[in-house]
Amino acid sequence: MPSASLAVAYRPSHAHPDKVRIAALSAAIALNVAALLLVLRPMAPQIATTLAIVDPFTVTWLTPKPKQPDPPPIELKKLPTPPPPAVPHAVPRSTPPPVVVPTDQGTIAAPPAIPTPTIQPVADTAAAPEAPLNEATLAYRASPLTFPATAIRRKMHGTVMLRVLVDTEGKPTQVTVEKSSGYELLDRSAREQVLANWRFQPATMQGHAVQAWARVPVSFELREL
Repeated sequence: MPSASLAVAYRPSHAHPDKVRIAALSAAIALNVAALLLVLRPMAPQIATTLAIVDPFTVTWLTPKPKQPDPPPIELKKLPTPPPPAVPHAVPRSTPPPVVVPTDQGTIAAPPAIPTPTIQPVADTAAAPEAPLNEATLAYRASPLTFPATAIRRKMHGTVMLRVLVDTEGKPTQVTVEKSSGYELLDRSAREQVLANWRFQPATMQGHAVQAWARVPVSFELREL
């Protein structure tokens, strides 16, 4: 009967290291160390000098800056309220003051103006058509009025009574101060503004427009809104 065989490697259990080889390695290491020491020996003073020059490392701790105090709170003050602007006041068109008209019986007060007044001729007076009527009551077409800035600052106020000659187209041609307001500035401003910008409904006689004199009050009032 055939049989199979198994080949197994055999290693002696009591093997010892090679003493000669160990001795050779130790000698080689010793020679290398000796050679390295010989090479480094001339450089020893230079290495020592370099180590002496190098300063030791110093650790510096940074101290944080103290916190700045908070700024004081800002106090907001309320702005003063400016004074209200002055509003110029013109006399209402529908209610001018009564005017004095001469008649046969004497002097009487004429009624207030109406939108289209008609002036009757004075009895027993032969007035020429070109001559202006004396003291008529006229209605206003335009009466713009501006309060002088200087008068507002100085708190001037009052009423100026003017005597105005109005032509057949309702335009003032002559203006004089009959009664002062007490302030020359207001008197001059009223006269100039009426002469330049005011317009009236002209007086009529027998259906025709005629020139006429009229008293015109101009009021400057300071109003608080």
